[in-house]
Amino acid sequence: MQQAEVVGQQRSVLSRRSFVKAGVLGTAGLSLSQLLRAEDRARDLGQSPRKNSVIILWMRGGPSHIDMWDPKPDAPVEFRGEFGVTRSRVPGVLLSDMLPMTARMNHQWSIVRSLHHREAAHSAGDQICFTGYDAGRDPSINFRPSCGSVVSRQIGHLTPNMPPYVMIPRMVPGTNSAYLGVAHKPFETMADPADEGPFHLPNFNYQEGVTLDRVRDRREMLRGFDSVRREVDHNGVVAGLDRYQHQAWDILSSSAARRAFDLDSEPSHIRDRYGFMPAWEPGTPDRCGAPAWSQRILLARRLVESGVRLVTVGLGWWDTHILGFESLRQGFLPRWDQAYSALIEDLAQRGLLESTLVLAWGEFGRTPRVNRDAGRDHYPAVFSAALAGGPVQGGRVVGASDSTGAFPRSNPKRPQDVLALLYRHLGVDARVCYSDNSGRPHSILPFGDPIDELC
Repeated sequence: MQQAEVVGQQRSVLSRRSFVKAGVLGTAGLSLSQLLRAEDRARDLGQSPRKNSVIILWMRGGPSHIDMWDPKPDAPVEFRGEFGVTRSRVPGVLLSDMLPMTARMNHQWSIVRSLHHREAAHSAGDQICFTGYDAGRDPSINFRPSCGSVVSRQIGHLTPNMPPYVMIPRMVPGTNSAYLGVAHKPFETMADPADEGPFHLPNFNYQEGVTLDRVRDRREMLRGFDSVRREVDHNGVVAGLDRYQHQAWDILSSSAARRAFDLDSEPSHIRDRYGFMPAWEPGTPDRCGAPAWSQRILLARRLVESGVRLVTVGLGWWDTHILGFESLRQGFLPRWDQAYSALIEDLAQRGLLESTLVLAWGEFGRTPRVNRDAGRDHYPAVFSAALAGGPVQGGRVVGASDSTGAFPRSNPKRPQDVLALLYRHLGVDARVCYSDNSGRPHSILPFGDPIDELC
């Protein structure tokens, strides 16, 4: 075939692709079709995947382990900081005195205090915690697929009316699908439950004058492009649209999905329990980076209850270099204490805690020594994570840091071990390899063993 003919066919495909995306998907909201999993899910001896789910509470910026889950009351003041300690319900386990609610229910959640890695940059740490691999040359772009994308690819939906992998409100570094393709990117809510006013998901709102009948007509138009040559679409976008558009339609027209995302239908007493309003006095500066992100956590509960496999919730920007103790005292920690305790309590009351693993962490901890700006800086040499639900038995402490919270003292763990536990809970076979865009196979994790001490 002449080169001019190939170029002409490519232009034809691209122009039709643009028409489909802009004229149909942009109007009807069917871009969700790019986010849905492939039908060829991996199954073990023909058995259905486990009916388990995961909520990741992502504290991007790096929560201070010393000021939350691993206090050092006997260390010099320049290490222990401004907060005191409180005894949790579990004998011998001390927490920051800023966490009274979660301390009272420590028998329902556990702590890993000996996590560590070597990356002190935010996006590079993000990549390790979401993929298990070091970042590529550009740490803001996924070199490997996120854990959510792996879950979407290997085991997919719990229910066809809900996406398997959701980000609230939008992606952060490390959460993309890399070479697994657009079908396994997270569904981003884009709308933010933390904002004031009613919560409306953009994907469920048609443009003015667009009716369900008109969207059906556009769906019929999509079938008219079956003759387009897909082999020149090297990125697989058009093929992905062909393959997943019917699933997107099922979600967009599903009353179950609309109900799951309808946060405003949640009873007011439950919204208040999570913390609908900021957890400090009016007029006090909010240094948390977003108002009332506790409502994002409530939405995550609604989504796993409705059949989403993995939900990642962005919880603001925990990068407390300057006036860190003020930021933690006035916003982050009271809000966290209320929302996290509400989530664990809510899941338990609804019978969902045994099937839902809740993982709370950030990309690293904070420096043991307080800096001159009354804050703490990036610190990956040791940090903590809180885990509850699923296989995790409450009231346990795995590993320990040294006397100033500077390095692991015993039973060191890596983020890959946490991901291995997550995968095992969901029934993902971490030994499976997937090929990148050049055809080279890569394992889901480079190393890592589930943290059995939690179970």
